[in-house]
This record gives sequence, C-alpha cells and structure tokens, in this order.
Amino acid sequence: MEVSMSSSRMFVLIATRAPTSATCFKAELERESQLWHNHLGHLSYDGLKTLASKQIVNGLPTILVTQELCIHCLTGKHHRNSMSKKSQWRASEKLQIIHADLCGPVQPSSNSNKKYFLSFIDDFSRKNWVYFLHDKAETFSLFKSFKSLVEKEAGGSIICLRTDRGGEFNSSAFKEFCKTQGIRRQLTVACTPQQNGVAERKNRTIMNMVWSMLTGRRVPKIFWPEATKSCVHVLNRSPTIAVQGKTLEEAWSGVKPSVDYFRVFGCIAHVHTLDQLQVKLDDKSKKCVLLGVSDESKAYRLFDPVKNQIIISRDVVFEEEKCWNWEKIEGANQQKNLDRDDREAYEHDVEEVEQNDT
Repeated sequence: MEVSMSSSRMFVLIATRAPTSATCFKAELERESQLWHNHLGHLSYDGLKTLASKQIVNGLPTILVTQELCIHCLTGKHHRNSMSKKSQWRASEKLQIIHADLCGPVQPSSNSNKKYFLSFIDDFSRKNWVYFLHDKAETFSLFKSFKSLVEKEAGGSIICLRTDRGGEFNSSAFKEFCKTQGIRRQLTVACTPQQNGVAERKNRTIMNMVWSMLTGRRVPKIFWPEATKSCVHVLNRSPTIAVQGKTLEEAWSGVKPSVDYFRVFGCIAHVHTLDQLQVKLDDKSKKCVLLGVSDESKAYRLFDPVKNQIIISRDVVFEEEKCWNWEKIEGANQQKNLDRDDREAYEHDVEEVEQNDT
C-alpha cells in the first residue's frame, strides 16, 4: 500500500471494510515458497531466504518460511539430533554416578590371555579404575569387587551406574544385583555411545596413551595390560578440565599426590639381587624392564626378559633413555623352539626305528 504524507507529516490510511471474497495472501505466499523449495531441489529455507534477501539471483520472489513439514526432506535428509558437548549435570558428591565401559577385544592378548579391560569412572572426582578380563562374562564379578572397594574408601554407596546396553551389563544377574543394592541404572539409547561419553572418551585417551608408551621404548604389544595400568595411574595424578585446580586423586582422596617416583615405562632397570638369593661372586644386579609400580607394595614392578618372570623391588637403578633389545630375545626364543622341535623330531625317528626293529 502507498499513501502520501500530509502537511502535518502524517501518513493517513483510510481502512475500508474487507470485500466479501477475501483472499489470504499469506497462504498464497507459503504455497509459492514451497513451490520454489521444490524448484531448487529441496534447498533449505535458510538458503532460499539468503538468495532472496541478498538478491544473489534474479527471478526469485519473496520467501516465507512455511510451518508445514516437507515429508520428502525428512525422507532424504533426516539426521540424528546433535549431542551436547558439555554435560548438563555433574555429580555433587562421590559415587553419585559411576560411568562404566568395556573395551576390547585388544589384539594381541596378553601373556595371561587377557583380551578386555573394564574401566570405572567416578563422575564427581573423575578418578579411574581399570580391571582386565579374559572374556565379557567376568564383568559382573569385577563390578561387585569394585563396588566393595570404592564404597569402603568413600564411606558411601554407589547411587547410579551409567553404561551402554552391552550384554555384559544387561544380564539378569547384573540387573537383579543392582535392584537389590538400590543402584539406579542409566542405559544409553541403542547405537548412541555419546550418552556414555565420559567412559568412551576416557577409554580412547587410555588406548592412545598406551600406544605411545609401548612404542616409546619398543615394548612388545603383549604388555598392553601393564601399560594400561601404568597409564591409569598417571592419568589419576594429572589435571583435567572437568576437575579444576587439583588432580583426580586429590579430588577423590583429599590428599595431594606425589610424582617423584615416576619413571619412563619400558626403560632399562637394574634390580638389586637380594643377599639371601646370592652365592659367592654372583652378580648383585640384574637387568630388567620397568612395567610400572606395584599395586600391593611400595615398589616397582619389573620384568626379567631372560627368565620371563615378574619381579617386585624397590632397590632399582634406572637408565630411562635406554630400552631392551626385544628382537634379540625373540630370536633366542625362536632358536630354542627350533632346537626343541629338532630334538622331538629326532626322538620320534628313534622311536619309529625301534618299533620297526621290534
């Protein structure tokens, strides 16, 4: 509509009664917008409005966003809703929410045939606990062990457990145990691991760190459980965005941890041989490989590649810049296997000759 300005600088518009055959221009405009939406291959209405408002093209009329759903767009372009990158709620006390996830199978399996690791994370402190499994069926028994441990340490009870819908967490025995213990369950929607993002991201961080630690000193992959345990020990004494101003261990226990005993995983370690195990002129030290710290003793956990055994000791001297020559050990083991095969073949041939003579 267009009117002229009066002498008093007013724009006077005289409204008249609408004709009996009224036309809804808005509906016509919506239909035209829908038609142009189809013309342009179901381009989004934001894209249509940009073309019209900025006059990027010629011949496009005014676009009005319609409230009607385009079924064809839903059929061809429907996507999943985005997940919030920041948690909408955080626990205000320990054990209020425990995040759990099972990672594996990891290849190759360890010396003890462990193929999985199970991680638990306290939402309040974000401290991490890790357990190793031969198969998924052990998940339930390990959860009960973890529950007993943390509830005694924290002086409280687990209130809520958040996991995915894996069969190891959804067994009848697991559900019944949580029900009788008063543990509320939070399960992710099918094929939506993002809802258990705390545990998923932690497992990814652990595996990336384990790979770096193994390659850093060329440690064989079969030692991944030892690297994982050492990695979790370090992460619990490291900063994170989720807990400001303190480490995860301090947030859990209230005690500031010390890191002066940290050494490079997989480095050469010279271990003192106890006097009780020595005879005259024996070496007082043996060369081993560091596999982290002991869970039970205030000591280091070491591996003797020659005798293929674990040693727990606190009397250790480190060469952190050096690593073990594992290829030499593997070659010696292969030679031992060949010698054993030759001996068994010889014994088999002798046995056949004796039977023929008989």
